[in-house]
Formats: sequence, structure tokens, C-alpha cells
Amino acid sequence: MNRLRKSLSFMLTLVVLFSVLALCSVSASAKTSEDYPIDEEYYKNNPYRGTTINVYNWGEYISDGSEDSVDVIKEFENLTGIKVNYTNFDSNEDMYAKIKSGGANYDVICPSDYMIDRLRVEGLLEKLDYSNIPNFKYIDEKYKGLYFDENNEYTVTYNVGYVALIYNKTMVEEAPDSWGALWDEQYSGNILMFNNPRDAFALSQLLLGQSLNTEDPEEWALAYDKLLEQKSVVRAYVMDEVFNIMESGAAALAPYYVGDFLAMQENNEDLEICFPKEGANIFVDSLCVPTTTQNKGAAELFINFMQEPQIALANAEYICYATPNTAVRWMEDYSYVDSEILYPDESVTENYEYFYNLPPEIQTLMSNYWGDLKIDGDSNISVYVGLGVFAALGIAGGAYYFIKKKRREKYYD
Repeated sequence: MNRLRKSLSFMLTLVVLFSVLALCSVSASAKTSEDYPIDEEYYKNNPYRGTTINVYNWGEYISDGSEDSVDVIKEFENLTGIKVNYTNFDSNEDMYAKIKSGGANYDVICPSDYMIDRLRVEGLLEKLDYSNIPNFKYIDEKYKGLYFDENNEYTVTYNVGYVALIYNKTMVEEAPDSWGALWDEQYSGNILMFNNPRDAFALSQLLLGQSLNTEDPEEWALAYDKLLEQKSVVRAYVMDEVFNIMESGAAALAPYYVGDFLAMQENNEDLEICFPKEGANIFVDSLCVPTTTQNKGAAELFINFMQEPQIALANAEYICYATPNTAVRWMEDYSYVDSEILYPDESVTENYEYFYNLPPEIQTLMSNYWGDLKIDGDSNISVYVGLGVFAALGIAGGAYYFIKKKRREKYYD
């Protein structure tokens, strides 16, 4: 009996011990931003104090101190003593033209995947010294070694996004599961469409089972025919106008970027999102150093700072795109830690496709088709009709100014 009592007591002790260890393990894994303090001495003792870097980024694509957010540029300047000249571009093409012409000496740029590939091939990017970027360790492995930088020589991923289908559940009878909803005649006059050719053609190509990077002219002709077929049901071809129109309830369906959907839903709770079964475009934007740099070491210090977990968290909260930073991804104090919109199940996105830089002759073909599509009929008028209805609702776009989102009008405007 004594032996039995001792045995039970020993087992109980083990159970308690394992329970305590398990709780300690959970507690240790559930980290917050405070668990990743910035090594201030590392930045203060840099050899570039008193110098300047020129950073060229998308508009509203960094936490800037507004509405109680962290002013990332100011924090970097205060810590390092390095002055930052910070300017914005509207499209990858605008940024490329500046770098190609050599008209400005930028030290840090933030191009998208296909444009990184173009810059790399043309010898317009510097190889990074990753010993100066120790925070590269925080980048998720699935965003390393991508097609445009297979050997991890030129880039540090900054943000990740997907294209998805946004719909108003009060105007759509059944939740859609296909891009075909944007061709559905029952929603004629209530459908919005991308006002840039690469994104628009992509939806047509997905429905046709084509690659988003096809180089077959016959497939591009079929995709063009598909867009022509859709044109009669499209209310407006839009980019940032999508916010006002969808938030006001003036349209039923629109393709757009998942991070931006979150801003729309804040202003209209009737909006929902779906990831169509045909797949979609996935994109990444990365920090790079162009060959125009005059201060490469300081540029690499800035890139490293952008991946400090506390700073990456501030940017992720402000921009609302998915973060590639593994420390931020599972922080308790990250607002979107459980978001199935920014971080859909991998079974949803496993077949998503990146845009590649297309050969010049295919770019020209696409641009010509797009011009034919837009010039024939009232496509431009339709934009104003959509916006006019919005204005008639008396909302006047006030909510738009609260949106903190990247402008994604990027492909072949």
C-alpha cells in the first residue's frame, strides 16, 4: 500500500512538473515587441554618422508618426545620426526610369518582384553585404531565394500581398468562389475592374487556365477576347477609386489587394472577401540598393533597421500588408496575428503566381490590346459614372483620407 502511495505521489509530481514546463514553454513562445529591444549602441556607434541616404519608396508605405504610429524615419535619424531624404514613387516604371537614367542618386529603393528581376538583369542593383544586415535572419525562408534573387544577393523582403475578390454581401446572392463572378451578367453595372493591364489581364488568364507570364501571343489574344466579353458588365475601371465606391455600397464586386480590403471593411461592414479557386497573383516588395548609391554601408544599416522587430511591427500595423518578418508574425501585440485574410492557409495560396518581367514584344502586345480595350466605348466615362454615384450618396470621399495604404497602381500604366 505504501509502495502504491509513493508511486501515485511520484506520478502526480511528474504531471505537475510537465504541466509547469508546458506553461513555461507557451509563455516563452508567446512574445511581444518588448522581447525584441533595439540594440541602440549598435546604431549609435555606426561609422556613417553625419552622412545622408536617399530612400525612394511607395507613397504611404512606412509608419510615419501619424495617428500615434511610430515615426520610423525620425527614429532612425535620432539613433544613427544619419539624415534620410525620403521621397515617393507612384509605380515601378517611374522608379525604374529614374534609376535607369541616373538622374538621381538613390541609396535604398523598394521595387516589386518583376521589377527587381529587370533591375538585376540590367546590372542596376548592388549586391548586399548581409553581414551588415543581421536582421535578415528574421525573414521567413519562403520569402528568400525567390526567382528574382535565387541566391539571396540583392534583396530583403519588405511586404507581401495577394489579389483577391471583394464583394458586398447585401448585393451578391451567394458568396462567390471564382473570378467568373466579374463576368456575371446578373451583376451588370455593379462590377468594378482593375484599371491597369497586367492585373486585369491576369484575371482573364486565370479563368482561361493560362500562366500569368505566358509569352504565347495566341494566349494573349484569347485573354483580350475574354476582357472584351466582360466589358459590357463593367461599371468602372478603377484603382484607388475602388475605396470610395466599395465603401459607399455603390458597387457589388471588385478585385483588389487583400491589405487594402481591411481598410474598406472598416468603413463598410457589409464587405467580404474571397480567394477565388482559380488562384491569383502574389507579390512581394523588397528593399534593395541600386548602383546609384553614394552611401552603401548606411543604406544597409537602414535596411537592417527596417527589420528590427519593433520597427517591422510598426510598419506592419501601419501598412496592413503581410509581413515576412517571423518575429512580428507571431507577436501577441500584432493586431493581425490571427488574420486569415493577410495570412490565408497555404492550401489557398500554394498555386498563386508571381508576375515575371515580360519580354519587350509581349509588353508591347499587352499595351496595344489594353489601349484597344479602353479606347473602344465609354470605359473612361464609366469611371466618372461610378464616382458620380458615390458623390450622390453624399459621402464625398471623407473616409478615403483615413486610409493608410500603399498605392498599387504599378503595372504598365
